[in-house]
Amino acid sequence: MLRATLRSFFAHKGRLLLSALAVLLSVAFVSGSLIFSDTVSSTFDRLFASTSADVTVEPKKSLDERLPTGVVRTVPASLAERIDSVDGVKATHVDAAAENITVVDATNKAVGPTTGAPTIATNWYVTERSPVKLTSGHAPHGPGEALLDKDTADKKKLRIGDTLTVLAQPGSFKVEIVGIATFTTTNPGAALVFLDTETAQTKLLGRAGVATAISVDAADGVDDATLKQRIAAELGDAYELKTADEQAKSAAAQLGGFLDVIKWVMLGFAGVAVLVGIFLIVNTFSMLIAQRTRELGLLRALGADRRQVRRSVLTEALLLGFVGSTLGLAAGIGLAAGLIELMGLLGMNLSAAEMVVKVATPVSAYAVGLGVTFVAAYLPARRAAKVSPMAALADAEVAGVGRPLTVRAIAGSVVGAAGAAALVGCAVSEKTATASSLLGLGVVLTLIATVVAGPLLVRPVIRVLGGAFPKLFGSVGRMSQRNALRNPRRTGATAAALMVGLALVGGLSIASASMTKSFDNQIDKTLGADFVVQNSNFQPFPQEITQKVKDVDSAGTVVRQRFAPLALNLPDGKRVESTASGYDPQLDEAAHITYASGNTAAALAPGSIAMDRGYAEDHKVRIGSVLPAEFAGGTKTRLTVGALTDMDQSGGPGMEGGLFMGLGTVEKYLPGGQDAALYVNAAGGSDAKELRKGLERALDPYPQVQVRDQADYKELIRQQIAVMLYLVYALLGLAIVIAVLGVVNTLALSVVERTREIGLLRAIGLSRVQLRRMIRLESVVIAVFGALLGLALGMVWGVAVQQVLALEGLTAFAIPWGTVIAVVVGSVVVGLAAAVLPALRASRMNVLTAIAHE
Repeated sequence: MLRATLRSFFAHKGRLLLSALAVLLSVAFVSGSLIFSDTVSSTFDRLFASTSADVTVEPKKSLDERLPTGVVRTVPASLAERIDSVDGVKATHVDAAAENITVVDATNKAVGPTTGAPTIATNWYVTERSPVKLTSGHAPHGPGEALLDKDTADKKKLRIGDTLTVLAQPGSFKVEIVGIATFTTTNPGAALVFLDTETAQTKLLGRAGVATAISVDAADGVDDATLKQRIAAELGDAYELKTADEQAKSAAAQLGGFLDVIKWVMLGFAGVAVLVGIFLIVNTFSMLIAQRTRELGLLRALGADRRQVRRSVLTEALLLGFVGSTLGLAAGIGLAAGLIELMGLLGMNLSAAEMVVKVATPVSAYAVGLGVTFVAAYLPARRAAKVSPMAALADAEVAGVGRPLTVRAIAGSVVGAAGAAALVGCAVSEKTATASSLLGLGVVLTLIATVVAGPLLVRPVIRVLGGAFPKLFGSVGRMSQRNALRNPRRTGATAAALMVGLALVGGLSIASASMTKSFDNQIDKTLGADFVVQNSNFQPFPQEITQKVKDVDSAGTVVRQRFAPLALNLPDGKRVESTASGYDPQLDEAAHITYASGNTAAALAPGSIAMDRGYAEDHKVRIGSVLPAEFAGGTKTRLTVGALTDMDQSGGPGMEGGLFMGLGTVEKYLPGGQDAALYVNAAGGSDAKELRKGLERALDPYPQVQVRDQADYKELIRQQIAVMLYLVYALLGLAIVIAVLGVVNTLALSVVERTREIGLLRAIGLSRVQLRRMIRLESVVIAVFGALLGLALGMVWGVAVQQVLALEGLTAFAIPWGTVIAVVVGSVVVGLAAAVLPALRASRMNVLTAIAHE
C-alpha cells in the first residue's frame, strides 16, 4: 500500500501542484511573520542591552500618557553628585534629551525621518555603551555647534559646516554641523542631533540644572540589582530606577506594539490563506478520489481494507503538506528578507545576515502545513474508504453528484441561525465589549454556515446568472451552465475559495466607508473654525508657533487645544485613565458643541470638567459630581462635572469619555505642556483665503505643522482610514490569487474527468474555439457566484461592524458601491484568467485518444 500510495502521489503530482501552492502561501506568511518579528526583536534587544546604562534614574511616571502632552519630565542634574557618592558607582552621566523637536535645514525642510521614527536631540558624551562614535569633525562646544548622525546626513545631503535650525519647546535656535557621528549598532531609523550638555539643558529643557535622566555605570564586581538598591536607599522613592535589563525590557515593550501590528497583520493573511487553502485541497482530493473510483475499487478487491485506503489518501495529503511546508518555509525566509530590506528603505537598518530563525518557526510552519492538508483531506479520505470492491467492475459515476444535500441543509440552517442570532445580539447590544465578542462569534458561524450550505444555492443562483447564456452563446452556453450545475458540491467548494476573501473585503470596506462618512459628519457638525493648525500625527508643537499664528494680521480668534492625561475615580467605584482636552474660553467660536446639561462656560470654568452623557450615565456621574483626579506627573485634585455633552461620540481611542476642561485648569495641574492644535478664525474684514495665505507664510519655517480647512481635515482622516483600506486590498489580492488557483485546479481536474465527454463533443462537431468558450463561461459563472456570495455575506458583516462602531459614536452607515461593482467585474476577469490553461489543454486533446480514455 505504501508503494501504491507513493506511485499514486507522483503520478498525480501535476494535479497536486496547485494545492501545494495554497499550502506554500499559508506557511510562507506564518513563517515570514515569525522570522521577521523575531529578527527585529533580537536586533533591538541587542541594541537596548548594549546601550542601556547599568542603572538609570528617571522621573516617576504616574499615568500612561497615551496622547503626547509636550511636557518634558526632568530630574535635578545635581542628583548625579549624590549618586556619585554611593558605594559601587563608577561614573554618572547627566542626560538631557528631547524627542518633541523638529530640525530643519537652510531651506526650511525637515531633516528628520518621515516614517514615524523620532528626531532626537541630546547631549554628547562618550561611554563604552554609546550607540554612535565620532567619525569626522569634532565634538560640539558652545550653543552654536552640533553633531549629526551619518545616516541622516547622507540621506539629506548635509555636511560639516551646514546650518540647521532646531525647533524645540523653549524656542528655536540655529546650530552649525561640526561633526558626524556614525552608528555602531542598529540604527532604529531615528535622526540624532548632539549638543553639548549645557546647551542641551538650556535650549531643549528650558533651564540649566535639570536632566531627563541620570545614567549610572557600576564599578567592577557590582551587579546592577545591588547598585539599584543602594541608589534607591540614597534617593528614596521619588524617582524611577531601572537596571540595564529593565530599561531594555521597557524599550522593547514600547517597540512591541509596532511589531505586533506587523506580526498580526501577516498572521491574518496567513489565516485567510489557510482557510481558503482548505477549500482548495478538499476540492482537489474529492475530485481525485472520484476519478480514481475504479482504482480504489481494485485495491479493495485485491485485499486492501478501508483503513488502508483511508491511510493511503491521508499519506498522500501529508506528503503534499510536507512539500508545501518545506517550500513555504523557504518562501517565508525570503518574505522576511524582503521585509527587512523594506524596513531598510524606511530607515531602520536591519541586517538580513542576522536573521533569526527560532526552533518555533519551522515547528509552526510544518504544524500549519501538515495540519491544513490533513484536515482538508480527512473527509475525502473517509469517502475513499467507503468505495466498494464492486466499483472496479462498474463505470462508477463521479462521487457526490447525485447525493442529496439534506444533511448540509440541516447543518447549515442550524449554524446559520446561531450565527444570525449572534449578529442580531451584536446589533442590539449596548456594550462595546459584548458587541465585539458577539460580532466575532457571528462572523465565524455565518461563514461556516455559508460554506456548508453553499451548494444548496448553486442551482438557483447559477440558473439566474447563466440564464442568458443559451440565448447569447447557443448550445455552448447551455452546456457551460449545465456543467456548473452538474456537481453543486464541487461548484460550491470552488466558489468558497473566492467567497471567503471577498466577504472579508466587503465587511472591511463597509466599515471603512462608514467610518469615513461618520468622521465627515462629525467634522461638518462640530468644526466651526475656518482653519486648524496641527501636526499630521497630532504631536504637540512649541509655543513659538502659537505666537506666530496669533501675530498674523488677518487672524481673529485663536483657540488652543492641549492634551492632559488624567485618572478619575468615578462614583461607580472605578478608576479610569483617559486623556482630556484643554481649550481656551472662546471654544464656542471654534466648535459647535451640543450639551445635554450645562454649557461651555461651566465646562471650562476653573476646576471643572465636561464629559459625554452616555459615558457619565454608565459610571453614575451627574452634573455637580465631584471627582477625585490625578494628572500625569502625580498632581492630585478634585474636579467638578460642569457639563454633559450630547455629541454621539465618546472621544475615540485614548480619549474615552469625551473629557474636556479649561486650558487654565490644564496649565495649573500640568504645567509646561504644548499645544496640539490651534483653531483659527479670520478677523473682521478679512476672508478665509487671505487668512490662509497669511498663516502659510508665517508657518513656512515650521514644516511640522500644516494649515487645514474642513476639506483638508476630512482628507487627513481619510488618509488614516486608507491604511485599513490598503489592508483590504491586500486581502483581496491574496484571495484572488488563491481563488484563481482553486478555479484553475477545479477546471483542470474537471477537464481530465470529462476527457471522454470532450472527445465525443469534438467528434460530433464542437470546434476548439467553442470548447474553450464553454470552459471559460463555466469558469466565469462559478467566479461570479462566489463573488456574489462573498459580497452578500460581507455586507451582513459590515452592517454588524457598523453597529459596533456606532457604540463609539461613529453612527453613519455607507456602502462603497464602487468597490462592490469593481469586485463583480473583477470576478469576471478572474474567471476568464483561471480558465485560460484548462481551456487550452482541453482544446488540444486528440479526439480519438479522448474518446478511448477511461
